[in-house]
Amino acid sequence: MTEPRIPGHIAIIMDGNNRWAKQHGKRKLSGHAAGADALRRTIRKCIERGVQTLSVFAFSSENWSRPKLEVDGLMRLFEKSLNDEIPELIENQIAIEVIGDRSRFSASLVKAMVRAEEATAGGMRLKLNILANYGGRWDIAETAKRLAHQVQQGVLTPDAIDERVFEQHQNLFGQASVDLMIRTGGEHRISNFLLWQSAYAELVFSDVLWPDFDGEALDACLLEYANRERRFGRTSEQVKGH
Repeated sequence: MTEPRIPGHIAIIMDGNNRWAKQHGKRKLSGHAAGADALRRTIRKCIERGVQTLSVFAFSSENWSRPKLEVDGLMRLFEKSLNDEIPELIENQIAIEVIGDRSRFSASLVKAMVRAEEATAGGMRLKLNILANYGGRWDIAETAKRLAHQVQQGVLTPDAIDERVFEQHQNLFGQASVDLMIRTGGEHRISNFLLWQSAYAELVFSDVLWPDFDGEALDACLLEYANRERRFGRTSEQVKGH
């Protein structure tokens, strides 16, 4: 019996914290705190299953429109988690990288991001990308801006820009494309998350609210992924070698 295929790079839209809190008669921030616990469980399961990269949508560029009390609480939770988790991240050889526009974050939060990245840089077991104040369109626009500067400086010509060159100027350059994108909470959309990197990702939508997501729920998503036929434009016969 062959081992099931394991995706090298999993991306997760962690949805359902507020609905979970409402169902349990708790404040919204309790849902986000429970969501942080779910992330810890998911990280452990990814390491156990041999996943190489995990990217999670922690805070989208659209989330600033949420109530100020919730946003402020989220920022405090984010900073506390970054500071508190460093020893465990190092122990488990997890390299963390925060990707997104940092200009709206407080100086202390940015400092916590940099500290966590530098302290865990040597981790070889799992790459953990935390996407914060991030949007897929912003990511692509930032790449275009970098390329425009290169052209302006005479380093590149417009005709030299192709998919490979574009890829080299991305925020996630050097990382594998997303193999499996999971969205929890029952919604069926990707909400402007890793648009370029997920061009050929398998999409799995889970009805489980994020704070309830655990190893069993992740395994169910991995099983669905393993049963998919990934063709990348080829025919089924070509994939099967017929």
